[in-house]
Formats: sequence, C-alpha cells, structure tokens
Amino acid sequence: MTTKTHTMSKQGTQTIEAQPRFKQRSYEIQQYGQLHAMPLSLPESAIKQNVECLNQLVADSITLYNLYKKHHWQMTGPTFYQLHLLLDEHAEQIEKTIDLLAERVQQLGGVTIAMPHDVAELTKIERPPKGVEDVPAMLSRLVSAHATVIQGVREGIELSDKNKDYTTNDILTSEVLPLQEMQTWFISQHLVDTPFASFKEEG
Repeated sequence: MTTKTHTMSKQGTQTIEAQPRFKQRSYEIQQYGQLHAMPLSLPESAIKQNVECLNQLVADSITLYNLYKKHHWQMTGPTFYQLHLLLDEHAEQIEKTIDLLAERVQQLGGVTIAMPHDVAELTKIERPPKGVEDVPAMLSRLVSAHATVIQGVREGIELSDKNKDYTTNDILTSEVLPLQEMQTWFISQHLVDTPFASFKEEG
C-alpha cells in the first residue's frame, strides 16, 4: 500500500508518491528457530543442527567482542597503551568472524540471533561485573571466554563434517578457529608473571 501526501500548488492538488512510511510494524515472517527451504542438497535435520550450533557461536562471539570492548575502554596500569590497542584490534578481528557466522546461518535458511537481550540469554560466557577489574582479571576473563568459543567451534567442526556441510566446516576451520587460537595465545602471554626488565649482576 502506497502512502500519498497531498499538497497544494498553483496547479492544484499534487500527490507525493515518495513520502516515507514511518512507524511500520509487521508480524514475524520467519520466527527464530524456523527454517525456510534452500536448495543446498542437505537434509533438513542436518541444517537445523548446524544453524543451532552457528547461532550459539554467534552469541558467544558477540559476547566475546563486547568483553573485549569493555576491557579496551576500562584498561588501566603501566601496560595501558599496548593493551588498549591490542584489545581493540582483537575486537575488530572477531567482529569479522561474527559476520561470517551470522551470514552462514541466513544462507542455510535460518534466522540469526542478533539483539543484545537475546544474545545475553543464549551465551555460555560468564557475565562480567559492570565495574572495573584489575588487568590480570580482565585478561583471564578473555582467555576463559576464548576457551568457551573454541570448544564450540571444535564441536561445530565435527558436527558440520558429519553433516557434510563443507562450507560451514571451512568457515570454522580456516577462519574462526585459527583466529581464536591466535588471540588466546596473545592474551595468555600477558598473564606470565615476569618483571618488566631483568638485570644481570656483574662480578
């Protein structure tokens, strides 16, 4: 249905067809958890399993992304500058994999989890406090969150291989898992208890 706005001009009443229609609402044309058929030569049961797995990874990855941003903003101490930049870089990299995972859900005919309150209900990652923790606690939280995502990714790799969903398997194997493992390594090394500088005694 087209909304028409009528205005008066020297030529009389003029109809404006380009008037935007604001405050539109609709019933859900596809509910979360439903699948629409896609010609992918995969059984519906396999697609359903893979969509559920991917949505869990989307929820956990979004939570990990937000955890990185929280700690990026709240970073303190003598390593502030280095960690402030590193955490933001990791967040940007994770954001790209979130898009890959979410779009794969849609390609399979599913509905991607998206809104913060829905993500908060689904994620398996522990909720942090609103306030600022010390730096080791922040970094430890990130490592634990990575471990949760990595476990889910490995389960997804096995599941997608069993279900012969090779595209999903490739995304998880070549894009998501290597990044998660690399970032875990980077953050873990900041938790090694070593002095900033060491001095060799002469004598």
